[in-house]
Amino acid sequence: MKPLVLLSADTVLLGQLQNAFARQAPELSVVLADDPAARDAEVAACWFPPAGSLARLPNLKLIHSVAAGVDHLGTDPEHAEVPVCRVVDPAHRQGMAEYVRWAVIHYHRDFDRALKQQQRQVWLRHPQKPAADYRIGVMGLGSLGGAIAEELAAAGYAVRGWSRTAKRIDGVQTHAGDEGFAAFLDGLDLLVNLLPLTEATRGILCRKTFEALAPGAAVVNCGRGAHVAVDELIDAVQDGRLRGALLDVFEKEPLPLDSRLWTTPGIAITPHMASAASHDCIARQIGENARRLEAGQPLLNRVDTRLGY
Repeated sequence: MKPLVLLSADTVLLGQLQNAFARQAPELSVVLADDPAARDAEVAACWFPPAGSLARLPNLKLIHSVAAGVDHLGTDPEHAEVPVCRVVDPAHRQGMAEYVRWAVIHYHRDFDRALKQQQRQVWLRHPQKPAADYRIGVMGLGSLGGAIAEELAAAGYAVRGWSRTAKRIDGVQTHAGDEGFAAFLDGLDLLVNLLPLTEATRGILCRKTFEALAPGAAVVNCGRGAHVAVDELIDAVQDGRLRGALLDVFEKEPLPLDSRLWTTPGIAITPHMASAASHDCIARQIGENARRLEAGQPLLNRVDTRLGY
């Protein structure tokens, strides 16, 4: 079997993945980009591959994301037109649900305000709002978003959902398409984004979207960094249109130290930790697809590159 090459600027991740492949797919020869054997690689396992790194692989037959998303592959737009696959971890939904539950409680129960008060030594209890009166919108109703919206509704929240095509979810008021977007947003207290990144959704978290929410609403982005119009988000938080935002994903990761997102009061940053496949799961799934590629068998979790997921 030809070598498999790991492509990422994250040197810590590269080491962790090398160890995982050694455990889960020891029959594979796994190399890094600077290894001369990389030119023979037919499979590239990627996380934000450095610009031009894919184009330097003349025998490339499969690009494999090490995550559930594939938009980070756009950091190297010159790659060959070959199949693209992603990792699907059965535990991914659980991790994402835990993160969103924390985000919901953080804003619904005013923990964001309490933490700010502590910095000023202020003792003030805010009126507790019943869950039924707290309006949450979930953008993206796929396997993750749909399950999370249903779970929040079961917990007693007033939940709406929005997706590209119409969906039905118990306890959730669903909307679809451009024609349903305004009604979905109207007066929400918390907006959670779990959309895939497409040209239609790029920059969807923007001034126009924020202005449709309830005054003082909060935004949680677990989708993709390019969903956010960063300057418009910062302006909305600074002028009080939004009470805050919780961001887990960014167009460039790690988030550059000079980004204003780090230092804007009211914006909370987490390092792409909402949910991630285990390194062993990544190695198993990519190893299986490498074997399938060599045997001429159908690939698992192949991406429709036209849709971006």
